[in-house]
Amino acid sequence: MIVPMQSVETAVKESVSPSVRPAAENQLKGWLRRYGEGLAAAMSGVLMAIAWMLSEDYAAVKIGFYLAAFIIGGFIKAKEGLHTLIVDRDLDVNLLMIFAAIGACCIGYWLEGAMLIFIFSLSGALESYTMERSRRDISSLMDLKPETALRFENGIETVVAIEQLVVGDIVLVKPGERIPSDGVVREGTSSVNQASITGESVPVDKVSGDEVFAGTLNGQGALFIEVTRSSESTLFAKIIRLVQEAQSEKPSSQLFIERFERIYARIIILVTILLITLPPFLFQWSWSDTFYKAMVFLVVASPCALVASIMPAMLSAISNCARKGLLFKGGAHIENLAETKVVAFDKTGTLTNGKPVVTDVVSFQDYSDAEMLQTAASIESLSEHPLAKAIVQKAQEQGLRIDRPSELTSLTGWGIQAEWKGDIWKIGKPSLVEAKFLTEEIAAVISRMQQQGKTVTVMHNSSGVVGVIALQDRIRPQTKAAVEQLQKLGVKVAMLTGDQNRTAQAIAKEAGIDLVYAELLPEEKVRRVKELREAYGNIAMVGDGINDAPALATATVGIAMGVAGSDAALETADLVLMNDDIEKIAAAISIGKRAKKILKQNIVFAITVIAFLIAANFIQGIALPIGVIGHEGSTILVILNGLRLLRS
Repeated sequence: MIVPMQSVETAVKESVSPSVRPAAENQLKGWLRRYGEGLAAAMSGVLMAIAWMLSEDYAAVKIGFYLAAFIIGGFIKAKEGLHTLIVDRDLDVNLLMIFAAIGACCIGYWLEGAMLIFIFSLSGALESYTMERSRRDISSLMDLKPETALRFENGIETVVAIEQLVVGDIVLVKPGERIPSDGVVREGTSSVNQASITGESVPVDKVSGDEVFAGTLNGQGALFIEVTRSSESTLFAKIIRLVQEAQSEKPSSQLFIERFERIYARIIILVTILLITLPPFLFQWSWSDTFYKAMVFLVVASPCALVASIMPAMLSAISNCARKGLLFKGGAHIENLAETKVVAFDKTGTLTNGKPVVTDVVSFQDYSDAEMLQTAASIESLSEHPLAKAIVQKAQEQGLRIDRPSELTSLTGWGIQAEWKGDIWKIGKPSLVEAKFLTEEIAAVISRMQQQGKTVTVMHNSSGVVGVIALQDRIRPQTKAAVEQLQKLGVKVAMLTGDQNRTAQAIAKEAGIDLVYAELLPEEKVRRVKELREAYGNIAMVGDGINDAPALATATVGIAMGVAGSDAALETADLVLMNDDIEKIAAAISIGKRAKKILKQNIVFAITVIAFLIAANFIQGIALPIGVIGHEGSTILVILNGLRLLRS
């Protein structure tokens, strides 16, 4: 009994619960997208083989199987070709192949036509697999997006959509759940798997005050998290936007090939028509031989391999980089990065951690270093200045007791003044110290520390200078290795910073950087980027702050820090380092160079095969099956060559 399809669909829909149905439908669509084209190609091949094995006594059945192989294997490509013809009013390689297959059938070469459709659909399935694989690798995060959150308010837990969360809300994340929004841990401890955002393979321990990101997976502990960004502003949401850009943007080489394909397809059609009509009059060829040679020409001259030379390789490179935490906004930027001659870094927050730490404590009068640091931390405990926080943190690390001062006054641009233990204390720049208190010994200590590129803070009371504290922003652990790796690739490394020259030189010396440009305003960074680009060629700029955005936009390739980066930097950049690991920039350049090398290999190979087959067809004459195998085989080979970029 045959049941109408509409009845089957109705019965299935009624039997599936509303919550299950969308998931099932999405799974089916995903399965068809991944395997549908490959399954159609396989079925086409099976039907072709069955028809080939049947004897001539079953000629009608053979043709039926061949027709089925044509329809199943060629439907998707014919649909794409007709869409291009009707909507875009243009010709593409899909239509050329369909014309060639139909032409082969018209002169009785059913097997050759079916073989052409089978191998063409197989190469198309392989190319689609490459693109789908790359799309899954890049956008798998989208499946991790939390839909709801458990808002905790006045002791009551309420399930709400993440879109309803506002900054300041407290959400409870239980063990094993995904964190619904970017925020700060206010209570609880746990380990959080951040691999989906930063690429870190090891879960990171989180305690009160630590930052967490939407889409990451909570471990064994419960966390109370204060929301710091709305759902559309989270790092997770930014990644999704970057993914969409990466999928839609094509490299310049691909755009050139697509323009070339349109012109080339018209030329091939014109030459094929001339080959069908002229030889019988000029060379007295039979119509059958003429049409056969024309169909062979149509097959071997089609630019399938050339068209497939670029995008599979480029998407494989994007996919490979995405697995390493390097998110490109499009293939064009991989091409540009491959030609990079200079990588320019912002200093604070990029080469360095962006947080000053206490490096030296020198005490005077009758104070010990510990007593002096305890006094400084107590006085600075009410200040929110980064240097004050660094001093307090240093005292806490040493287990020193911190008291609170009274009558704290901010001396804007200089430091602070406070009353502590019955005396008036000042902490700030060396210029804050009265000349009578500045002895030669103290001046020598300050000068030595400043020569080392450190920020010097002097503390004194009514008796004179009590101590000197030096602070410095430390370079990231991977900075030196990142610079060395770039230099090994033959890439020059520069540093652009608004910091004072002395500090910049000290950081550059520690990191091994040769080109240093300090005391730059944002517009001066742009000017330096332009100068470097004119002097050396392609330049990549790496930054994290709002003030870096103009320079990122000016550079050939702008690279932003994904975790520490500002919204402006992320929006402007062409490449985002999702785990802020600048050491991976060299890996991205290496992958770009590999991609460019493979693109050249593919293009040269494709053009060589097409030229050889065309020449062989005119000089010696080749059989249609040989032309099909040679042409479509070269297409499959260039796709497989591009797939090599999926490997680490």
